[in-house]
Amino acid sequence: MFLKSLSGRFLILTIIFVMLAEVFIFVPSIARFREDYMLARLERAQIASLALLANDMIDAELEQELLRNAGVFNVALRRDEVRELILSSPMPAPISATYDLRDPGAWPLIRDAMIRLIDPEPTVVRVIGNPVQDAGILIEVTMDTGPLRTAMIDYGLRILLLSAIISIFTAALLFVAVRHFLVKPIRRVVDAMQSYAAAPEDARRIIEPSAGVTELFEAETTLRKLQTDLTGALRQKERLAQLGGAVAKISHDLRNILTSAQLFADRIEASEDPAVRRMAPKVVGSISRAVNLCEATLAFGRAEEPPPKLERVALAGIVADVVEGERLASEGHAITFEIDMPPGLVARADAEQLYRVLANLVRNARQAIMATGEAGRIAITGGEDDSAWSVTISDTGPGLPPKAREHLFTPFQGGVRKGGSGLGLVISAELVRGHGGRLDLVSTGPGGTVFRVYLPKAVAVDPSAPALLPAASDDAG
Repeated sequence: MFLKSLSGRFLILTIIFVMLAEVFIFVPSIARFREDYMLARLERAQIASLALLANDMIDAELEQELLRNAGVFNVALRRDEVRELILSSPMPAPISATYDLRDPGAWPLIRDAMIRLIDPEPTVVRVIGNPVQDAGILIEVTMDTGPLRTAMIDYGLRILLLSAIISIFTAALLFVAVRHFLVKPIRRVVDAMQSYAAAPEDARRIIEPSAGVTELFEAETTLRKLQTDLTGALRQKERLAQLGGAVAKISHDLRNILTSAQLFADRIEASEDPAVRRMAPKVVGSISRAVNLCEATLAFGRAEEPPPKLERVALAGIVADVVEGERLASEGHAITFEIDMPPGLVARADAEQLYRVLANLVRNARQAIMATGEAGRIAITGGEDDSAWSVTISDTGPGLPPKAREHLFTPFQGGVRKGGSGLGLVISAELVRGHGGRLDLVSTGPGGTVFRVYLPKAVAVDPSAPALLPAASDDAG
């Protein structure tokens, strides 16, 4: 289990890399040791030869002792273009190789050292070098490779032991450093993620960035933002669920109250008073829409929102009903309503849902102008082309603030007024999408805001889907 952890694998890799580095140090070191060993034999041999040159009467026994001390069999010194065999003794075997150390290259030294280290059989070799103190042109010796290989092995073992100690010590230091600077912060992030996953609604479990490493600190900061956003979304989802339950209960009771009010309104219609008879249809229409809205809200709470009932409706009549209600609400304020709606413009839509869409948009425009305390104008314009019907609502209000534009169709975040929920635009956009259309914010700014509702004349068909039979045309010209 430890070997699969970050710490374990880092420890193993550190040991491997340090040992690999030590190998690159060991190979040239052992080659340099071999060269120094043979140069030392040349130097000893030269010193021994100097004794003979100083006194030609050295006996054979002393000569052999000089050769043994030098560690060679023969010594030849070239002086004044003449090669002289200064010291000699019987050789146990013929010369197997000659090595010239006067100007050796790195690769030959390494190659010869590795061959000597691997080959266990002792041989006799000739070594050529430069005499020290310019005591001649060159010096040659013959020597046994057995002691050389033994010395190389002893030196190599000491190098390997030192390398192992350095590797273990370095790996231990790096292991402690990595655990402190990387593994523990990563473990902290993992623990924070696991703790947060257990209760994402608990804001106390959101991580607080504290890593000293820049990359880990950035990761913790990003994780904190993600957790904060997710916690907020979950809380909003919970509030929406609670609100949905509350709205469903209120709509249920409100529907019953409005049903009773509708019965009284039906009685009012029988009144002989002209003013009452003129206003009664409006009251009955408003109560009917409220009842229908309660029914739709209850259906939405059961996730059974019915699709729009598409039929041919006169847009001018729906717009007139919306404007008449908003005129009553704007009494006492200098707000003018302008309607530019062709009388014969007929669209295919659900009349009740389209009324709710336009009522939300016009109401938002009226409230925005009233909030300024200044005079204003609201214009509703209708039109059509070959592909869609459109209704444009424009006002001379102050425009939408940046937050409202950013969360335009987000529940409880796109509200403009203090205390507003922002549900009006959300509901309108969903109802328009139910018609296959779209609700666009055309423009907004200090000069006012413009929304446009598009209702398509034809159903959009996926090119990969099988062809549908053509429906009977009921377009409005």
